[in-house]
Amino acid sequence: MTCKGICVRYKAQKPVGTGRYASGQRRCQICEIFIKWEGLWCPCCGYRLRTKPRNLKYKAKLRARVEADSIEARSIAEAPEIEVEEIVVKPKKSTKSKTAKATKTKEKTPCQYCDKLFANTVKHEKSCKKNPSAEVKTSPKAESIAIKA
Repeated sequence: MTCKGICVRYKAQKPVGTGRYASGQRRCQICEIFIKWEGLWCPCCGYRLRTKPRNLKYKAKLRARVEADSIEARSIAEAPEIEVEEIVVKPKKSTKSKTAKATKTKEKTPCQYCDKLFANTVKHEKSCKKNPSAEVKTSPKAESIAIKA
């Protein structure tokens, strides 16, 4: 299973505007090349061709593209005289960026007892040291217990 150079005849150019897998290209891991080939096996080395991306980001892009194409095909088949608007599907961002944005944009309000700024003032005010109605928690070690002998 080594590259014999036959795959060069089927080498595919990178498509503009769409992905390689979305346009029908396949990748051989042995030959390290994208080819335009209809079979499941490489014509050069006989190794199984990859038809889907391995990266999560590109998997999501391909899935969105396939869904958009199928919706467009269905709408054309049902009503050929109606114009179809393009559906733009944005890939999901990682959760790290969402949490970072949420903490930066969250408004901070001052505590009514100590005037310090907090994102969640209700939670702070319940346990604020300057709050007169806050329960003072005492540990069992702080309490003195008198034992008669």
